[in-house]
Amino acid sequence: MPFSDFVLALKDNPYFGAGFGLVGVGTALAFARKGAQFGLVAFRRHYMITLEVPSSDKSYHWLLNWISHHAKHTQHLSVETSYLQHESGRVSTKFDFVPSPGDHFIWYRKKWIRIERNREKQMIDLNTGTPWESVTFTALGTNREIFFNILQEARELALQEQEGKTVMYTAMGAEWRQFGFPRRRRPLSSVVLEEGVSERLVQDVKEFIGNPKWYSDRGIPYRRGYLLYGPPGCGKSTASGGFEMQEWAVPPEWCLVPVFVPSHPYPTVYQGMGHLTFSGLLNALDGVASTEARIVFMTTNYVDRLDPALVRPGRVDLKQYVGHCSRWQLACMFQRFYPEQPPAAAQRFAEQALEASKQISAAQVQGHFMLYKMDPEGAISNIRSILL
Repeated sequence: MPFSDFVLALKDNPYFGAGFGLVGVGTALAFARKGAQFGLVAFRRHYMITLEVPSSDKSYHWLLNWISHHAKHTQHLSVETSYLQHESGRVSTKFDFVPSPGDHFIWYRKKWIRIERNREKQMIDLNTGTPWESVTFTALGTNREIFFNILQEARELALQEQEGKTVMYTAMGAEWRQFGFPRRRRPLSSVVLEEGVSERLVQDVKEFIGNPKWYSDRGIPYRRGYLLYGPPGCGKSTASGGFEMQEWAVPPEWCLVPVFVPSHPYPTVYQGMGHLTFSGLLNALDGVASTEARIVFMTTNYVDRLDPALVRPGRVDLKQYVGHCSRWQLACMFQRFYPEQPPAAAQRFAEQALEASKQISAAQVQGHFMLYKMDPEGAISNIRSILL
């Protein structure tokens, strides 16, 4: 019997017309809908893989940046504003478009991937004060390798954008947030310390980085601390900031922490969004809150005023005095500022500078050269003005 005739027969059937048939059809449709729902759940459970990344995870912003490079055709966008520092020192504004909250689809390695960015309007991240967000990746199959590849690519993309720069972080609640914008590295070679000092520090750091197994085999925490001390303006802080970990081919999970130690015995070391006490500083250095694979550089003007507990072995492994400029330093600094001048001119500057004073800091010399940028002879003949 044709289907049309079957429908007409049902129409003329008194029981169907009384409502029993309609109830049956409704029940069948309800069962079909439930079956489709269960089938979809079973399909997603056994034939699809999902990755959810909350905004509190370190990789969240990496992934947003990665998505912006792969979802170039999406029409639902959000803007992220950042700053770029050029080689000339000029800072420009950069606008990046990232997919806005909602569903997006990308084609990645011969697979369609659904990306769902969620923003909870009723939930706030207490650390940042911003709405709680998450991004969810869904793909066909059960192989997790596709997500490992995405995370790895997102990480490498983020590192490429920071390559050659120093990224600074500040404490924001219970997490670290990027502070300012990435700055160009200042190589350690640009800091003129006393002859042999830089080489000694570099050699010690390289030896430490190259021997992690030596520490683990002996049960020694894999971290090292340095203390640079001496008069103000002699290059301690600049030298500590000159040690760029990437120059020694170490992983980005490493951290180099400059600590500027105050020269007073007050119990509160730092007054800011929070209070860092002396016991908190010690705990961060080698207590339960400390981390492995870490190098700490401390600097101070008055080493004799520091608490012995802060500079004991294990917290400070190598102490280095950074003092006033020697003859060798003065000549090197002159040669660096005026590379076209002969070595004899640099020696003449160094001799006259030491005749004027035996206690000249690197900061004083640099400030003096800034007054005579294009006049090396003026820098030599007016050296006594450096003491004014």
